[in-house]
Amino acid sequence: MSCRQKHRCIRRAFSLVELMIVIVILGVLSAAVTINVRSYLFKAKQNTAKSDIAKIVLVLDTFFGEYGRYPNSEDGLEVLSKPSAKFPEPLLERIPIDPWGRPYQYISSGPRDCEVFSFGPDGQEGGVGVDADISSKNLGGEDQP
Repeated sequence: MSCRQKHRCIRRAFSLVELMIVIVILGVLSAAVTINVRSYLFKAKQNTAKSDIAKIVLVLDTFFGEYGRYPNSEDGLEVLSKPSAKFPEPLLERIPIDPWGRPYQYISSGPRDCEVFSFGPDGQEGGVGVDADISSKNLGGEDQP
């Protein structure tokens, strides 16, 4: 058997360089996937918050239609989950929690105006970009980046 034939028989595994190239490629691919998944998760949470707020606003409009006013800020959204004389069953079984694990906020600035909002991912009032608040006042607007 010649030396060449022996060398061919022995080489059955990948070289270190080949393994390193594969590892680098897998690392780049996993980083790209992670970035995309995080973006989709953020959008999903943002859309869930918008949907929850829209549902709460519909229930508030039902309350307004029956009482001619929105609940005051002190009563908050909790009044929607309690039976009343006009609504023997609560309008909402439970007040939803925003996708970031915090309660939705409610402000009534008079009998004919109210706002439901989430402080968003950062849990702080205000914010810009991905940390911006999500409010019933801007549900029809552009998606925030």
